[in-house]
Amino acid sequence: MPSPAVTRIALVGPESCGKSALAAALTERLAEQGARVARIDEYARHYYATRPYRPTMADIEAIAAGQLAAEAVAVGAGAQVLVCDSTVLTCVVWAEVAFGEASRVLHALNRPRDYALTLLPLPDLPWAPDPLRSHPDERDMLFARYRVKLTVAGVASAEIGGLNEARVDAAWQALRDARLA
Repeated sequence: MPSPAVTRIALVGPESCGKSALAAALTERLAEQGARVARIDEYARHYYATRPYRPTMADIEAIAAGQLAAEAVAVGAGAQVLVCDSTVLTCVVWAEVAFGEASRVLHALNRPRDYALTLLPLPDLPWAPDPLRSHPDERDMLFARYRVKLTVAGVASAEIGGLNEARVDAAWQALRDARLA
């Protein structure tokens, strides 16, 4: 008997826009409603936990593959809803900013339509320094890149703004509007 369909929710956007906190909050709310949900953390953090942060295109490709592998592991463990704190789209944007273009491998792995809903948090939170963040003054430019990429791919996204619980409530409303919560 085939397993039930898996619903994937993507959070993408510029650095320091609250994706991880939002992913955690949405995962908690979905679990409270009885969903078999898994949060898929941003794989780049795991990847760079054991190596210096000096990215190459091969690193970005490995991170993209790792992000997808983490999704597959969660599905194999029985999750029916995935809240993905980053996707391969992040790797595509990262490669373009760092190297001027994304590789064929990244383009092949990027499947933004695999996600039932894509949340695009606004860069309206204060910048929080982090060893893997390097664009404090370019968040608006990065946000625009994500918006264009999603539009070109034909992916409707919900732009999420606000502070603290208001931000979580806005994301939750987007899930409700998409009939995912």
